[in-house]
Amino acid sequence: MQHDQIIWEVINNQFCSFKSKIERERTFCRNEHNVSGLCNRSSCPLANSRYATIREHEGRVYLYLKTAERAHSPKDLWEKVRLSRDYGKAIAQVDAHLQYFPKFLVHRNKQRLTKIHQYLIRMRKLALKVKPKLSTVNKKVERREDRREEKAVKAARLEESIEKELLGRLKSGAYGDIYNFPEAAYDKALTAKEGEYDDAEKDDLERRENEDEEMEDEGVVEFVEDFEESDEEEGDVEEFWMDDGGEDGTDDAATSDEDDDGEEDIGG
Repeated sequence: MQHDQIIWEVINNQFCSFKSKIERERTFCRNEHNVSGLCNRSSCPLANSRYATIREHEGRVYLYLKTAERAHSPKDLWEKVRLSRDYGKAIAQVDAHLQYFPKFLVHRNKQRLTKIHQYLIRMRKLALKVKPKLSTVNKKVERREDRREEKAVKAARLEESIEKELLGRLKSGAYGDIYNFPEAAYDKALTAKEGEYDDAEKDDLERRENEDEEMEDEGVVEFVEDFEESDEEEGDVEEFWMDDGGEDGTDDAATSDEDDDGEEDIGG
């Protein structure tokens, strides 16, 4: 048989693992089934054989009931009742199940049900809002990457300066016949020069091909068909022949007149 008063005397005067004393005036209880969160005789779930509380699990609200008839079976000590999502129906269910419980427990459970429904509504509203996605930033990794980037930039600048210096010395003939300098820089410079020479050679080759074609065309004899005379050219030819014929006719007439005059003088 469970003796509630003896259990409370032990808890209150000796030791309780759920007791948390923050201030001298008030003592709190960390038991998950405590309906008010305070450590007192009426709110203690261990020192009351008939007790009720409300808890929330994954968005659903449940009513937990404990009676003295199930005290001998710890695994079946609490009866779990799922409450409706509607606030009015949930209040009616609490009243129906806590009909013969103390008024203090009924009032505290209704207060707890109201508080749980309010924060569930706020959770749903916050879930619908669009919030920026926050991601963690590792400062140590960022600093390491920045240092590596700075070192890479310095190394690249150093390689470029060394390459320019070596190419300048090579062009000036400072090395003579010694060519054991970095192959990468040499290949890069050689590729650039070959590109320039290729362009110049292409232009020179095209110019020579054009000159050869012009020289081959000189002195070549070709046979082509006769040109067709146009109407303008025929008209010019006709005018030319008409002019020549008129002049000849006048000359012949003058010659014949002179011959006739000479014959008359001889006869007279």
